Amino acid sequence: MTRAPYTFVNMSMDPGQRPRISVSFYTSGLRLRARVLESGRPYLALESDEVEVSVSTTGAGPVTTADVEVARQIFNAAARYLADCQRLHAESPELSDSDAQAGNAA
Repeated sequence: MTRAPYTFVNMSMDPGQRPRISVSFYTSGLRLRARVLESGRPYLALESDEVEVSVSTTGAGPVTTADVEVARQIFNAAARYLADCQRLHAESPELSDSDAQAGNAA
């Protein structure tokens, strides 16, 4: 059974712990933007109709070595995700985008 696309947002607050927010995108209806703000900070946004997740520099300040490492991790993880999606899509050529949408409507 194929489920309709959705975005899942969860917040947990446990005594003595910092609040934790979890965002899961289960939709191809995502938008991504990357730009440099007027302040000179780089900015990355990943959003659906329901939620936006943004990433920028530590403390909204100048780019640090740690910020460069985070950007590298994002890049590498996105490249792995792309490779996995391409491989799995190629292994299942019978499932076209229109087939997936038809299954979601059921």
